[in-house]
Order: sequence, then C-alpha cells, then structure tokens
Amino acid sequence: MAEDTENDPLYYSIEGENAYYFSLDRGTGKVILKQPVNYESKEGTLGDSAMAAERLATKSSLRNVYFIQGKILCFVCYCSCFYRAIPLQVIPNNEESHQLFNILQNGTVVLNGSLSYNNKSTFYRIKIFATDNGGLWNGSFIKRNNTAYISVTVIDVPDLDPAFFGEPYVASVSENCPLGTPVMTVLAIDKDKDVDDIILYSVINTFLSLDASSLFTVNQSTGVITVSSNLDREGVPGEEVQFQIVAREKNLNIYHQVAQVSSQVTIHISDVNDNKPQLYLCTGPPCNFTGPTEVNFSGQIEEHASARTPGENGTFQLFLRGPNALAFTVSPRQIVNEGNVQVLVRNSSLVDFETTTTMSVEIVANDTSGRTVDCCSFATVTIHLLDINDHRPEFRQTDYKLFVLEESPPGSIVASNITAIDPDSGKFGEITYQLLPKSIQTDFTVNSMNGTIFVANGSKINWGMRPIYYATLQAMDGGGLIGSTQLEITVIDINNNPPVVIGSYNFMVIEGNSMEPIQIQATDQDNLETNNGRLHFEIMPGKFSNNFTFHPDTRELISKGPLDREAIPAELNGKIVVTILVEDLGIPQLNTTVNVTITVEDQNDNAPSFSSSNYEFSVSEDMQGALVGVVEARDADQTQIHNRISFYINSSTGSSNFMIRSSAKGSGWYQGTLYLDPDIALDYDQMQEKFFNLILRAENSDLGETMEAAIATVRVYVLDINDESPTIVPSPPEKIQVTENKNLHTLVAELEATDKDTNHSLVFQKIAVACFNRTGSVGNICQHWFRLVANGSLFVNSSHIDYELCTQVEITLCVKDEFTAVGNPYSRNETLVILIGDANDNAPQFYPVDDTFVIIPEISPIDLSVAVVKAKDADSNENGVITFSISEVAFIQDNGHEQKFSDVFKVAKTMEKAVSVGNILSVGKVQIFTADLSEIPRCNCKLTDENPCGLDSECINRMLLYECHPAVCLAGERCQNQCFTKRQYPEVEIVRTLARGWGLQAKRDIKKIFSVDKSYRTNLKFGIALKEVQDNSNEIKRALENTAVDAYFVYKNGTALTGDQVLMLIRRNPEQLEQLINLGLLVILCKEVEGTQSLEGVFTILSQWSAARIRHPWDQ
Repeated sequence: MAEDTENDPLYYSIEGENAYYFSLDRGTGKVILKQPVNYESKEGTLGDSAMAAERLATKSSLRNVYFIQGKILCFVCYCSCFYRAIPLQVIPNNEESHQLFNILQNGTVVLNGSLSYNNKSTFYRIKIFATDNGGLWNGSFIKRNNTAYISVTVIDVPDLDPAFFGEPYVASVSENCPLGTPVMTVLAIDKDKDVDDIILYSVINTFLSLDASSLFTVNQSTGVITVSSNLDREGVPGEEVQFQIVAREKNLNIYHQVAQVSSQVTIHISDVNDNKPQLYLCTGPPCNFTGPTEVNFSGQIEEHASARTPGENGTFQLFLRGPNALAFTVSPRQIVNEGNVQVLVRNSSLVDFETTTTMSVEIVANDTSGRTVDCCSFATVTIHLLDINDHRPEFRQTDYKLFVLEESPPGSIVASNITAIDPDSGKFGEITYQLLPKSIQTDFTVNSMNGTIFVANGSKINWGMRPIYYATLQAMDGGGLIGSTQLEITVIDINNNPPVVIGSYNFMVIEGNSMEPIQIQATDQDNLETNNGRLHFEIMPGKFSNNFTFHPDTRELISKGPLDREAIPAELNGKIVVTILVEDLGIPQLNTTVNVTITVEDQNDNAPSFSSSNYEFSVSEDMQGALVGVVEARDADQTQIHNRISFYINSSTGSSNFMIRSSAKGSGWYQGTLYLDPDIALDYDQMQEKFFNLILRAENSDLGETMEAAIATVRVYVLDINDESPTIVPSPPEKIQVTENKNLHTLVAELEATDKDTNHSLVFQKIAVACFNRTGSVGNICQHWFRLVANGSLFVNSSHIDYELCTQVEITLCVKDEFTAVGNPYSRNETLVILIGDANDNAPQFYPVDDTFVIIPEISPIDLSVAVVKAKDADSNENGVITFSISEVAFIQDNGHEQKFSDVFKVAKTMEKAVSVGNILSVGKVQIFTADLSEIPRCNCKLTDENPCGLDSECINRMLLYECHPAVCLAGERCQNQCFTKRQYPEVEIVRTLARGWGLQAKRDIKKIFSVDKSYRTNLKFGIALKEVQDNSNEIKRALENTAVDAYFVYKNGTALTGDQVLMLIRRNPEQLEQLINLGLLVILCKEVEGTQSLEGVFTILSQWSAARIRHPWDQ
C-alpha cells in the first residue's frame, strides 16, 4: 500500500519475468497468486548448494527521496533469497554514503538517507554479502555465502527552483516613449541539471498603489521587458518604477508545486519638457502636489500653484479675472516652480450676504517661458458668504402621546418621527435633542442628533409599578436657541406574571369515606381586565386524577367516591397527591401548579392469606432440630397494627414433632419457618408411613378484636440418609509390577471399592507417595510417576520411571463417598505397592584413569599388567554385566605417525564389589620404533616470533598436519604445534553415537602409554634383595644383599631423564639423597658404560604412561 501526500489517486502495476504468476488490482494494489508455484523447480535451491550470485545481482534506479515525519520512505530492490544479508561496502566510500543503504533480513534493500543528483553522487555501487543459516553437508555443519553487487543510478527530478543570472536588474527609459520599446532582458535557468525545464517569465506588482504589469510587459519565453503603457515622469509612474519579475518552470515539481523564483527590477523614467503650470487644492501646509489638479475652488481658502517642469521652464505669473474680480486680489503675483497662492478681500463693501450668498473669481497662471500655445492654466474660485442665527427650533405639535410595551429591551424605539425645524443655515440650523426631567432618563433616552426616543439601558418598565410616564423633549440649535414639546408615554401591559396559588393544601380522610370539597385560591399580578389576569383551573393527569373532579365556578376539588387505602401503593404510606394546574389566558400563556395531599387512614378490612394452600417438604432421618420448610402468608392492610400475622400448628398425629416460628419479611408479608423438635430424632426404618400431614393457621388478632385466620395443609416426607463409609477391595490392595521406561499414559491397574449405601458416589483419592530402593527411602523422586483418577484407574504419568533411581513405589490412598450425609465419608487408608522392574537402559561408564603406566620393552614379560581401567553399569542382574575388549592399539612415533598393532594387549576382568576392573596385560614384548631426527621436517618459525607455530602462523608442519619435534623446532619450548607430543588432551563426556549407541567422547584425548628408549636406562644398585626392592621400594628398612636394578625416570608428559640428568638432580637435593642411601642405594650406572659412581643423595622416581594408546569401541 502506497500513500500520496496530496491525496492524488494512485495506480499500481507489476513487472518482471515471474509477473505471470500473479494478478494485480490496479486500483487497490492487491496481489493474488494466479497459478501454482513449485519451490523445488526453482533454480538455486537452498540447503547444501551454494547461493547463486546472479540471484542477488540487480540494478535499480532511485528517485529523490521524500521525507515523512522524519523517516525516509524509499524501496530500492529485493534480493530473492532466504538468507541473512548485510551491506558490506558502498561506492563511493565517503562520509555521505556511510550507512546510506541498509538491507533487511529478508533481502530487502532500503534507503537510509537522502539522495541529490546535483549536490551528491549520481551513481552508487552496493556490495552485499549473504550467508545462510547453515546445515549438514556430507555429515558436517557448514554455512554457505556469496557476494553480489547492486548498481544504483540516481535520476534527477525537478526539486529545485530556477535561478536568475545578471542580477540586479536596473535600466532607464524616456517618458512618452513609443509602446513596445524594449527596456532590458532578464535570464533564468533550471537548477535541475538533467531536467532543464522550460522557463516562463511574468511581472507581478510590488506596491499596491502602482500596477507595474500595466506599464511593462515581459515576453514569456525570451524574458525581454518592453513598454506597454504611456510613461509620464510627472504623473504615472513617476521618476522610478520597481516591480518583481518571476521566472517559473513550465512543469510542476515533485511536490506538485510551482517551482519559481523572483527578482526585483528597477526602471528610471527620463524627463522631457511636456507640462504647463497646474493648480492644486491644499487643506493646509505643506502641499505635496500629488493630488489631482483643480479648476474650481469654493469658500474662503488659500489656493496653491505648481509647475511640474523643473529649472527655467517652471516660472509663471498669477492674476484674477471675472465678475467679482474687483472685490478680491491674488498674492503673490509671480511663482518659480511651485508656491502658495492666496485670494484676499480687497474691497469689503462689495461682500454682502443679503445681496448675494456666493461670489466667484478666476485665477490665471501664465507660463513665462515664451510658449504661445497651451501656456496658461485657469481655476475658478467660488466664495460663500456666512449667515447669522435669527431663528429658534419649532416642533409640529405641542404634545405627543406615545406607547411602549412592558419590559421592552434596551434600545427599543419608542418614537422616531418627532423632530423640530430651524430655517437657519450652517451650525445655526443644526439641532440637538434632550429629554427632561433627568429622572426620566433612567427609563428612556433620546438620540441627540435626530430626536429618536429609545428605551434606556438598565430600564425596568413595569406596568404594575408605573403605567404612564410624562416627559419634555427639548430641541436646541447651534446658536443656543431652544424649542420644546410635551410627551405622554403609556406602558402596554404584557403577560409576564404567572398565577400565584395562595396557601397549602393537606387533608386527611378515613378509608372507605368520600372527601369533603377543597377550594383552591389563586391570583395574578397582571391586568385583571385583560386575559393576562383571567385564570383557568384543571386537574393534571396522574395516577389518582380519575378519582377526582374540579368545579371551575367554585374552584373546588371533589372526590368521585369513597377512598380505599389498599388501592394506594404501600410506599406512598396512604398519601394521595393531586396536582392542580392554574393558568392565565394571556399570550404567551403562563401557569403554575399546586399539589393537594390527601392522607387516607388505614382500617383492618383484609384477612391474611397463604401463598399456597398446600405445601410439601422433606427432611432426613436422625436430623434433630433440622429445618423442614418455609411457608408464607400476606395481609393486604398497609399498617403494621392491621397486617401483623402469627402462625400456629393444629393438633394432629405427629404434630408434636414440629415447631413453627413467625418472622416478618416486609409490610404485611410474614414467613413461617417449620423445624423438627430439637429433642426428637426421626427414624426412617421404624416409621410405617414415611410422611406427616400438618394443618397450619395464619391469624391477625387486631388488638384482641375480631380474629381473621387462613388455613394451609403441609405434608412432610422423611428421607433415608447415606451414613455408611466405603471400603477398598481387596484390603490391602494386591502388589503390581511396572517395568521402567513404561510408555506415558499406560493403564497399570484398576482399583475397586464398595459402599453399603444404595445411593453413593465413590471417588478414589491419592494421599501420599513414598519412594524406596534397595537401601531405603529416596525422597519424593517418584512423586509424579503415576496418576490415580477418580474411578480407580492408575496410569503411567511420567516417561522417566527409572529402576536405578527407585525400585518400589508405595501410594497411600482412600475412597470418598460424595453422597455421604452423616458420618465419615472416607474409607480407611490403604497402601498400594508398585514394584519397578529393571530394563537394560544404561551404558557402562568408565571411571577416570589418573595413573601413569610405563612399559620397559627389554624386560616386559607376557601377561604384564600395563594399565588398569574401571567401569560400572547402573543396570542390575544380567543387564549390569560388563565385558571388556580392546578394539585398537596404535603406536605413536615421535614424528606423530601412528602404526596399528594387533594381539599386543589383552584384558582380564575382575570384580571389586560392584565395580568391574579391566586389567590390560601384555601378550609379548612391544616393538619400539625410534625416528631418525634427520628425517623429521623442520619449519621456518623462530623463537622470537610472536606466536611461533601458532594457528595464524605460516608453519609448514601445521599446514601439512604434522607436529613439530621438540628437538628439531627452532622455536623450542615456545612452539605451539606440540599439543599432541605434550599430551594436552581434552576431558571425556558421555555421548550417544548414531551407529554404536552410548559411549565416551573425549573433551581431550585419552592419556597415552609412552615407551622409553633404552638409552634413557639408568642402573641403580641397592644393598637389598631384588624382590624386596620391587615389592617394598618405599618401605625398605635395611640392606640384605647387593641388588642391581635398571630404572627409567619418566615425567607425566612422557619425557625421560638420562643418567647424567638423574645424577645432577640428586646432587641438587641432599635430603632426598640421604633418604635413598637409607633405602640401600649404592651405585648409579649411566649409558651402559663400565664404572660406577657413589651416591650421596636420594631422588624420588615418578613414572606415568607408555607410548601405546588403547582405543575403546566408543572412541569415535
């Protein structure tokens, strides 16, 4: 779904080589699969094969980006694969392109910034690295990856406004030049380089007082500005014209707006001598000569003259002419360029208002530059003579009668045609009006200019308070002369007062009687002689309105008949409210209401009644004081004294076994609760009839007066109860046996129980679970192994039933009778014993081997114990029998090569308690191979390297999968390619193989049995017997005879010591040397040479492993 910021309609289309698979709704963008697709038939199937780079390669063109709420919305392309992909590199690689594009997990490449064809790069190359989630390939877990490139070309779109060249624009042209005269040329270009839209020019006004577009026009295409109207430097447009020239692109930009730019153009108008002197009317100094010229002047004013042509062309002469020229004179006589002109009275006797009211003269302005044609300007001055005040204002009538509505709003017109006349002119004929006395002005006011009379603000015109007003209307002219007339203002009554009811109306009547007539009194403050004060009465519709009538002449309320208290809802407490409407006959019609309250006193005129004449209840046997049932009765009277009810049981067979209690549930509503006597217990088995018939009576005594009563029949059935406890059969339950690892939800037993009661519901319940093995309790490990359901079925509830953890499960359970009413509903607790059977579900487990074994090839006899292993199986009996075997023997040479042997070792099994012991024995002498050091390859690593022979080094031995020899590698002890030689192996863990079941997998390799070359043999000569040396080498007490022993000194890593090294170590440890001497050591022989050396110290011998490795069947 796409959106348009201007809400323009959008249309969708779909393209591509696979577009025929889909159909598209052009208007909504909804895509529907048109024909089936096949995942396996598509090339580039994912899984074990590598991804095809051409599936990622694509080319996409981007438009400039729109911004919506700070987010960039632009779709670049989609990589049709199912792999995780992230962009690795964007070209050009600069700050602007950093993180410009992102790729989502589904392969969608999105734009993460803005593009600009003109200010940024026009082309981008995106490098994408894609990798899948990995999978099995030829038994190994691998991940596939590939690299693709996306070329993105930025297309320029119209998003920049055009720009003008050659600013500022200033030119000049002579006034009165021919139309179409070219003035100047403007130029603008499109800043979008790859768009280069057509530029159109137009003129707009800068000042509202001057329409520049009427003076100059611009060619829309070329930008040439020409004169389109007459130019007048002294008139329009003046000395200078400024306007805005607009350049816009022909087409709308990407925002659907007009792309345009404006610039100011200034054109100076050159002057020519083309004007004569002009006269202007000025109301006072200074005069700016910008208005229109005048030829007629009126009144006693100062005239002004101006020549619009500067310099010597601006000198002119002034004089008067006309019929009244002798009475006036002009000053000054001569003016250069411009100046003030005054007309002065020269002969006052000729100025007379009674002779003439107006006089006129003509002012002549003559240009003295020698022009004979159109040299002069003329202006006629009309002079009005002033009048004096000799008349007072007069009204047409001496008095007026006016009318105004009561409560008229402020501003309402009372009279608009009462005016005075004054024949004087000027201000002496101007009249102002005033109302007198001032007290009248709080209610009425007058327009001082036209005499219109209004209702004043804040007035309270009320017919009831003042029906008539008297006032004087005064008129005064500008000279202070006064005239007046009398006003009589009558207030017209309106219906603005509702009727008022006098008094309140509360009456009482005894139930069953009629009401005495009640007279309603009311009045109205409006005029009683009109409909505004005449009143009308009627009863308003209501719940009780039909019980009454109203007499209009006497204004009395009368009941139509006797009143019944029970016909009145109880919540009204016997009160009847009748509403009387009182209304006048005016317009609008006003009304009021009055409530007449009538209280009807209650009388005891209703008897009680049961809600039902027959009741049936049941009660269980042996339930003393038990609730039997509830009966109800009502009394229609509304007061408590008249509707109180008491319940009684009439004497009958078995009635003494029951009691009844009365309780009020509401007004006139009582409840009788029937109980068994607390001292009597019913026995169902001893009763011939299993029910009782009772007669109940409901009474209302009315304070000892006439007693009203109601009768009802009650039948009570006696019920047998469930009072026997259930039992489990057989008791105790028989033992059951379940084999370990039993399938989940398997039914293993169905338990049974009985109950002597005929009506029962038995439910089995588990109380506790105990877990045991051969040694005793094992806690709650078997707590949830079995599930007991309510019907006694026992199911396997766990898939982890393990004989090795628990051999016996004891479930304590019972049965509950859910229908038991009396007594114990539970059976006695029973114990169900479940014996767990063993299954062969555990593989043997080896104990860790921490001992070191050494083989002396020259003296190793047959059946020599070379190593001991221990194993245990958690299963029991025949499932726990362990058999040892040797699957492979490999001899590892110093250069890392292995040689396989057979029939070299055998295993003899013994038992130590529950542990199987495998004693590895030699079949014969072990052949020793010693590698020639000259044949061992040497790498180029050095001791000074940072990580010599490490994983990141160029060690040739590591590349060829050989380990370096300690005696050959130049890196010495720092060499990191001797892990196998140094026996740095991982630990062992239990695993399950695909082909051979459970076994051991080494976290580090199993320790090796190292063979020692005879060149490391050292001869030790003791002063005791050989057997004692061999059997008690650590406990020799004294010397018996001289004994020679060949010994090899070997470290845990398999490295042996020469005889010289042994002597050196012994000499450095005097305390151990003394201990060896005490044990009988006499001589050390080294390297099979003759001669002996006396010892002066003792050395502790450590031996570990031989060089033969024993492989087990699970060592995969």
